[in-house]
Amino acid sequence: MKPAVTLLLLASAACLAPAAGPFAFVTLDGRRIQLTENGRPVYVYNYGMILREGFPEEMSRSTYLHPVYAPDGTLITDDFNKDHPHHRGISWMWPVVVVDGKTYDIWTVQGMKQRFVRWTARTGNPQSATLGVENGWYIGDGRKVVRENVEIVTRPVENGRRQFDFTLRLEATGEPVEIAGTPDGNKGFGGFCFRLAPRDGGSAKTVITTDHGVIEKDGVLERTAWAAVSGAFQGNPESARLEDDPANPGYPRNGWLLRHGFGFMNPSWPGLEHFTLKPGAPLTLRYHVILSSGVAQ
Repeated sequence: MKPAVTLLLLASAACLAPAAGPFAFVTLDGRRIQLTENGRPVYVYNYGMILREGFPEEMSRSTYLHPVYAPDGTLITDDFNKDHPHHRGISWMWPVVVVDGKTYDIWTVQGMKQRFVRWTARTGNPQSATLGVENGWYIGDGRKVVRENVEIVTRPVENGRRQFDFTLRLEATGEPVEIAGTPDGNKGFGGFCFRLAPRDGGSAKTVITTDHGVIEKDGVLERTAWAAVSGAFQGNPESARLEDDPANPGYPRNGWLLRHGFGFMNPSWPGLEHFTLKPGAPLTLRYHVILSSGVAQ
């Protein structure tokens, strides 16, 4: 074998090598991969189609995190809840995706699905673990219209706190593709989402904090740079904070969807405006999630 080919193969193998140090990636089946730290579960990334019993086939979906665990091991995300079954852990989806003048919906999985293409990284060291994946947005007939590259960097638990850094890169593969939040009721929601597990005591015992302080009412296009949901989960005090990155378009005045009842955070970008994805010009979005155990944000 030629030396150049050998080096290329070695580099490729290193890129996809199992995480070293306290972090490890474990393939659970042909649809899910789990990250652990010192043998304890951190999250599951669903790369195959997931469908829970009792739900219609068209609701099958992939490319999201659930379950996700707080630093003390408490389950902190939800999936296939009967109140909003399309909500799914930590995910990124838009209710308005326009291709060739026709509108599709990957928020409620109508006419378009996100599907796994390949891994780009599964690496780790004592300071972090990185999961990299390429996905595609596919119209029902199998046509891929958007290339989606995702990078999730996970930090070790420190003083009851863990941080995740998400980078999304979206690029049209052919014709331009428009994305937008829902026009229904001028709510504008869509984009990066965090659906939390049920809190003890429901909405009455759920606290939502933003850079403006504690908010008593649910938010629709709430202008903030970050939001946090705190409460008791299975008897354990936990908090989840979601931050819009300063490099993101619209920062720090993007509108957010915030819900006490089902514990939901969504920096609703691009909101009611349409943004056009074009070939050769990838859109980059970054978000940060901080989970804390034992203390409120």
